[in-house]
Amino acid sequence: MSSMRDKLATLSRAELGGLLVLVAVTLSGAGLWYMKSLPDAVAISAPEGSPDTATGANFSVDPGVSGVVAASGAPPTTASGSATVPSPPPLAEVIVDVAGFVRKPGVYSLAADQRVVDAIEKAGGPRKGAQLTTLNLAAPLVDGQQILVPEPLTRREAALIPGALAAGTTAVGVSEDGIVNINTADATQLETLSGIGEVLAAAIVNYREENGPFASADDLLDVSGIGDATLEEIRDQVTV
Repeated sequence: MSSMRDKLATLSRAELGGLLVLVAVTLSGAGLWYMKSLPDAVAISAPEGSPDTATGANFSVDPGVSGVVAASGAPPTTASGSATVPSPPPLAEVIVDVAGFVRKPGVYSLAADQRVVDAIEKAGGPRKGAQLTTLNLAAPLVDGQQILVPEPLTRREAALIPGALAAGTTAVGVSEDGIVNINTADATQLETLSGIGEVLAAAIVNYREENGPFASADDLLDVSGIGDATLEEIRDQVTV
């Protein structure tokens, strides 16, 4: 180290200045080489909080998930990354087709919270003898549903189903006290009633075979040829 100082002491001012210039040039060249050896800077496509140029969405870093960027203008996604689809709002009304043995079959609009019984009433109600027991009248309505009200059982069909006859019906056409059961009596037994001849007896039998058992004596008014006067004459002579 002392020998270096001795050598520098022997140099003139001009020689010392030239040496300093040489050192400065050497150092600047080394710095330039170092700067060129550095890697290129990486551009950032979307800084935090800046709008995305493609979608217009604002990006921000989700602090709860490492490396996840949330876009405020993008659709919501599930944890797996798939887009969620919002559920449609519940229907305020439904449209149903009421068909079969009702007074006014057709397509009707009802409130979504109404029931099958409401739809049948909307269609004018069931016709006489309709087999409502085959339907769940309390069931909720479904949009596009068809409600089919079955027709009455014929006498032949009713005979094939245990318990299908009206309540109180017996297998005997005429009781011991002479009361005629209009659901089980044959034509000959029906002719024992006041004002009921062969034609009306046959009409009663035909009616119950086509429409099912009578629910009451008043149902005889639906038989062609039997009016109020005839019914009142035989009311005390019949049962169901």
